[in-house]
Amino acid sequence: MISNLEKYKKDLENLINKGNLLYSAMLSECYPNKKKERLNIKDADNESLDKLPDFNSEYQEWYSEASIVIKQLLTDRLDDFKSYYDKPKSRKQINVENYCIKDYLDGITVSTYRETIVDTSAAIPKFQQQLAILKSVSSRFTSSLFDIQQLVQADLFDSELDAAKELTKKGFIRGAGAIAGVVLEKHLSQVMDNHNISTRRKRPTINDFNETLKNNNVIDVPLWRQIQRFGDIRNLCDHNKNRDPSKEEISELIDGVEKLTKTLF
Repeated sequence: MISNLEKYKKDLENLINKGNLLYSAMLSECYPNKKKERLNIKDADNESLDKLPDFNSEYQEWYSEASIVIKQLLTDRLDDFKSYYDKPKSRKQINVENYCIKDYLDGITVSTYRETIVDTSAAIPKFQQQLAILKSVSSRFTSSLFDIQQLVQADLFDSELDAAKELTKKGFIRGAGAIAGVVLEKHLSQVMDNHNISTRRKRPTINDFNETLKNNNVIDVPLWRQIQRFGDIRNLCDHNKNRDPSKEEISELIDGVEKLTKTLF
């Protein structure tokens, strides 16, 4: 089975490759009469150039995925990455310096009857910077400064949740739920560490982590309620209550925890 570290490396590589293609597509759109020269593609032919993605329709998906990667692995550059997309709040007039990728997507140009002040090509260096930030994430995988604890932990979580799924299939409902609950608790503790947040409790519970993360605006109310629900199901597994948890509830818990470990950091 491929490790999470290798999977993340591959996903990042694919994201960077798509970014390179989008960059070529942007150049092609801005300079349609100088495709080969501007794109700097060796031995480029018309067929390969025609296969470039449509920047306007595919950029948003790339931007969303790249933002998540940068937030997780290069948090201190996330604001820079986003700034190249959206217009500055203080902007009163559009010029080459404050032109953004959103302007490009909207097809905004500024001109007088004599000359063009700014056109869509002003977005090229902005996307170059975004792509450069994303590419710098690659070094985090090989740098001695990169903390691989979370990636190793993610592998362990996957294994534990797989075990919980097997227990569920064999009818060991309480045991499966207990394992999923432990994974949830460990992951929420890691999220707390990621955001430099602590709780005064010596032995914090899922509910303690959940409340603290909500109060520090790490999670929103809908996610807080969802985690609260998972905690309630876990409690049914760990304590003798008036009823046993159902198989459907345990499956809900395992699937929910699996999603959280992949999306909440």
